[in-house]
Amino acid sequence: MNRTTIAGILRSARSRLSTVHDTADLDSELLLAHALGKSRTWIYTWPNHYPTVSESEQFQRLIEQRLKGIPTAYLTGKCEFWSLSLEVNPATLIPRPETELLVEQILQRVPPGATLRIADLGTGSGAIAITLAVERPGCTVVATDRCPTALATAQRNAGKQGLSNIIFRTGDWYQPLAGERFDIITSNPPYIASGDPHLQQGDLPFEPLTALTAGHDGLDAIHTLVCNSHDYLNPGGWLMVEYGFDQRAAVARLLQHSGYSRIQCYPDLAGHDRISEGQAV
Repeated sequence: MNRTTIAGILRSARSRLSTVHDTADLDSELLLAHALGKSRTWIYTWPNHYPTVSESEQFQRLIEQRLKGIPTAYLTGKCEFWSLSLEVNPATLIPRPETELLVEQILQRVPPGATLRIADLGTGSGAIAITLAVERPGCTVVATDRCPTALATAQRNAGKQGLSNIIFRTGDWYQPLAGERFDIITSNPPYIASGDPHLQQGDLPFEPLTALTAGHDGLDAIHTLVCNSHDYLNPGGWLMVEYGFDQRAAVARLLQHSGYSRIQCYPDLAGHDRISEGQAV
């Protein structure tokens, strides 16, 4: 293999990936930084550096895998969320920037210094629960997931932050919370309809199907979350959930029929309905 500079191999990789992915520039930089064991800032700073033959070969293998559709986050084993670098793997959903909106809204309900109890159901990599535990160290966060592999990933992510205010439990939705009450219950549940053609696009074919789909209309998990939540919320507590762009009306009806007040919806940065909340009476 002929040796070339960082700038040169990035140009080549971007050109190849751009025929398949609209994130070619970012993917190339992240994969090269991973192959070199450096940061993206480092590769910007040293564009004329010559990677070793071994590093170049590893980078080319990563590019080949990305061309096959494997998500960059799974190839590098990590994903940025909020201000955190989280471990991800095929047992966990890749955290999306849209989910940061859910964290923002929860933090609006939890003032600094608060000592509330928060539950994050279906935590996956732990993105929501860990961010809340970091941002509100006085609160106790309980994170659940029915997948032991995903929960172990979340535990490792929490361990890297040195957190002592987060608890992990294995189980399906509310099952690990029996007999307990919380001030906030939150979740980014599966909400894609089982036959949705989007499941064959982008990163979705490589992500865990159980973390993506929830019945023929995508509402099975949200129905479970809303309709059983009163047994686990303190009076005046909040239920806050993420959902699909076309599910606002259905989720609002569920919250209304379940007796919630102060129901509100929040759009994401793209203007799509994304988050709903309701307060228990």
